[in-house]
Amino acid sequence: MPVVYVTGHRNPDLDSIAAALGYAELKSQIDSANRFVPVRLGDINAQTAWALERSGAPVPDFLPHVHLRVCDVMHPLMVTARTDEPVRHVGLRMAEHEVDLAPVVDEQGKLTGVLTERDLARQYIYESRGASSFENRPVRVSAIADVVGGEMVMGDDREVTGRLWILAMEVPGISGLISPGDIAVIGDRLEGQRRALEIGVSVLVIAHGSPVDASIAELARERNASIISSPLDSYVTGRLIGLAVPTRAIMSTERPCANPEDLLTDMTQSIMEFRAVFVVDEADVPVGIVTRSNLVSPERRRVLLVDHAEQAQSVPGIENAAIVEILDHHHIGSIETNVPIQATFDPVGSTATLVTERFRRLGIEPQRPTAMMLLAAVLSDTVVLSSPTTTSRDEEIVKDLEGFLGLDAREFGMEMFRATSDVSRLPAWQIINRDAKEYFTSSGSRICIAQVETVGSSLADRKDELLEALEERARERSYDLFALMVTDIVSRGTDLVVAGSMSPVERAFGIRGDHHVVELPGVMSRKKQVAPKLLAVL
Repeated sequence: MPVVYVTGHRNPDLDSIAAALGYAELKSQIDSANRFVPVRLGDINAQTAWALERSGAPVPDFLPHVHLRVCDVMHPLMVTARTDEPVRHVGLRMAEHEVDLAPVVDEQGKLTGVLTERDLARQYIYESRGASSFENRPVRVSAIADVVGGEMVMGDDREVTGRLWILAMEVPGISGLISPGDIAVIGDRLEGQRRALEIGVSVLVIAHGSPVDASIAELARERNASIISSPLDSYVTGRLIGLAVPTRAIMSTERPCANPEDLLTDMTQSIMEFRAVFVVDEADVPVGIVTRSNLVSPERRRVLLVDHAEQAQSVPGIENAAIVEILDHHHIGSIETNVPIQATFDPVGSTATLVTERFRRLGIEPQRPTAMMLLAAVLSDTVVLSSPTTTSRDEEIVKDLEGFLGLDAREFGMEMFRATSDVSRLPAWQIINRDAKEYFTSSGSRICIAQVETVGSSLADRKDELLEALEERARERSYDLFALMVTDIVSRGTDLVVAGSMSPVERAFGIRGDHHVVELPGVMSRKKQVAPKLLAVL
């Protein structure tokens, strides 16, 4: 079933994770043609971890990128050959399925080599130069009987290393050709059969389905020779015996292979050089194949974006992915699509509000863990309905989820903030990265705004340390400006710690800063009160 990854932004916050979980669950119930998989683009923060544990919801899998992987374009294997399998059998299957190469595996199923049409052609060319010899490619007696569609009348099944002869001459001439240990194909000529056995052939193949004379059988027994009865004429019998050699004897030992998670772009050169690569699992067992034709207009990985619409905030490789839908409560960002899609940008306090509204509109109830995650996300993004981004729709959704779950939403939200807002013991680098979002301005500037919510002024004495971490990260990421919002949900205000020039920040808020810190009373929202102003002046 086709997969659609439902993903929030990098450095995911609670709203990003809850919206991905909730919307994937809803879409799965209304669209049975696709499999919607909630994913995350980074480590979960403390608040999200608390909500996941409290609700019992699963942690979404990590999605490192949406670049095309080998497993996204590989095809199932139509033919697989064993190393001891006669070449003829493999060749017939390759012709039946119209494939020009097949992987060769050992007894454990591990990839050992490749059999190609070129290898088969070389076998015929090799055979045309003179008498076939099995000295360097022993062939089993049972394999000879198998490929000619005959039966082993007598003798032991063993490997034979002599030459192959089709005897169509007078008996005296035989002695100058064949040697002990060879394979002789002959029709119903008893004297020729007898002479071949007397010389010491290892295998006597009697063509045309001719009966085996009792005297010939007795002589073969005395000389420890095997006799095979072939229903075919001498020429066809001899031609097929050359294809009774095991596949390992003529296969190519090169192993053009890839792992399922390898990037397709990394394997393109090998695919063009070898015409294909085999996809192997962790045990080195081939599970698929990628050919040159798979490189032509491959189907892109599909993603559904929630809680963001900025390319810089999205999954790596988003520019090469197929975006199927966007559901967000922020401004329209830099994401571009090649075809029209359903995109919702609705100014409410939380993307979780939009997800819950769609559950209600369709008359579908979310599972209890999902409902609790959605409630936690709305309370988180609206700071328990106190943020200026809060709308009446957020309040209505909180009320509905509160009744559905049978709990006190305000008490639940305050418990969440008290349990997860003490970041005083976290290292500075972790604080500045736990909820950071990147933005590109119209002038080409690159900025980042992070936010951490506290209960009280627990970070008041760490501003120098936080500034140092911000400056170091800004140099690493080439940010023109990196600002950290330290938001106190008790005093309902923010201290903005800024790495970079203070001039645009002071112009944006009309306030003078002090040692790269600007005090912003009443400011709670990055989305509504900080990001728009900074983007406007940069």
